[in-house]
Amino acid sequence: MTADGWSAWPAPAKLNLFLRITGRRPDGYHALQTVFRLLDWGDTLRLRPRNDGRIVRHGASAAGVESAEDLAVRAAELLQKEANVSQGADIIVEKRMPVGGGFGGGSSDAATVLVALDRLWGSGLGGARLAELGLRLGADVPVFVHGTNAWAEGVGEQLSPLALPPAWYLLADPGVRVSTATLFQSIELTRNAAPATIPDFTSGAPLGNAFEPVLRRREPAVEAAFAALARVGSPRLTGTGSGCFVEFATRESAEAALARLPPGLTAWVAAGAARSPLLEALEARSE
Repeated sequence: MTADGWSAWPAPAKLNLFLRITGRRPDGYHALQTVFRLLDWGDTLRLRPRNDGRIVRHGASAAGVESAEDLAVRAAELLQKEANVSQGADIIVEKRMPVGGGFGGGSSDAATVLVALDRLWGSGLGGARLAELGLRLGADVPVFVHGTNAWAEGVGEQLSPLALPPAWYLLADPGVRVSTATLFQSIELTRNAAPATIPDFTSGAPLGNAFEPVLRRREPAVEAAFAALARVGSPRLTGTGSGCFVEFATRESAEAALARLPPGLTAWVAAGAARSPLLEALEARSE
């Protein structure tokens, strides 16, 4: 924490290593299966407690996202209400994750605010309760609160921690932003895939992403990114966004692949994380 009261907290990105829709739940939501892989890269949240109870976002966040709609602001307001906290907070969101990329930016920002302000305000709700609050904000928020790679089912909130081997990822952003709701309404979407198992995943079975064929047909930029990445590996789509990735065993091989991509494609390399950088930051402040 700096002398003026600000502290910086990581909001890591995630990848969906596969994503299947296995049916519809009684509540009307789609039943999903996926594996969340956390990355050692993402946004940064700067936070400072206030004594007047106000929640104030300073500067911009994601393009076009007003403060009242920002998940980081909504997370602070929800925690303040549920924990009956009189303090407020100043919030700065330093965005690196592209909007609509499927890297979990808004959800991770919200989770970081919940976890960090729970510590800074001394509300002491803890991970399980914070994950419950996070689910009100979005289905991906709980995995970021818990901070471990996970097998996920339900709408993505039923989490089983999953150990994943070290890996590096070549990430690409085609620059396309598509509404998740629009994709879920697509008549082309496969909604009745056979349920997969963890052994299916760990054996390397190609489980796919239900949204990949839809986006590749609809968005030329996504198809072009897949074509470029196919020259260096086996590209996959993450989440319901347009972000694409190829997995590598080493940083050197990922960076060599990056150097081979054509100019004009926004791409970079990031490491997979064994656990969330947010948890590391939380523990560092406890020492």
